Amino acid sequence: MPPEREQRERTPSGATATTRPRTRLDQPKPPRRRLLPEWDPEAFGRLSERIARFLGTGRFIVWMTVVIILWVVWNVSVPSDLRFDNYPFIFLTLMLSLQASYAAPLILLAQNRQADRDRVNLEQDRKQNERSIADTEYLTREIASLRMGLGEVATRDWIRSELQDLVKDVDEHRGDGHVVFPAERSHGRDVDDR
Repeated sequence: MPPEREQRERTPSGATATTRPRTRLDQPKPPRRRLLPEWDPEAFGRLSERIARFLGTGRFIVWMTVVIILWVVWNVSVPSDLRFDNYPFIFLTLMLSLQASYAAPLILLAQNRQADRDRVNLEQDRKQNERSIADTEYLTREIASLRMGLGEVATRDWIRSELQDLVKDVDEHRGDGHVVFPAERSHGRDVDDR
């Protein structure tokens, strides 16, 4: 084959011709480069919860108070060339504002995560309650059917009362004190025939 013909067969022409390479559908795309860094939202959420949990403790308030007192004492009592924040304490105000500006969103994020967990727990509790109610209704129906079935079964107390009634009847019919059993009476036998 001449080399010119090979070149023509390799390059597609017409409606199917394309300038970009064909991508395979059976393989994942390569990851794209991103301008912003990526982070794990779950790890960030756990970190925010830990920080929010610490910000809500008495330990944080004590440490914050100690730091502020040391800051003020340092900037009032040391020689002026060693002071880094003079009397209006503008840098201290800036640092407290910075801390508050980070603390508020972290606390809100932690609260949102807790609300999501509470919502999931409530949904699971609701489903568990529905299952418990269904099980209770089933057991109630089963107990009712057993009671109805037991209404037709002779109990020990019922048999005892029936036997006592029979003994009274026999004693009333027979004055000599001999006991005549109903089975003997139904066959036509008499106690004296024995």
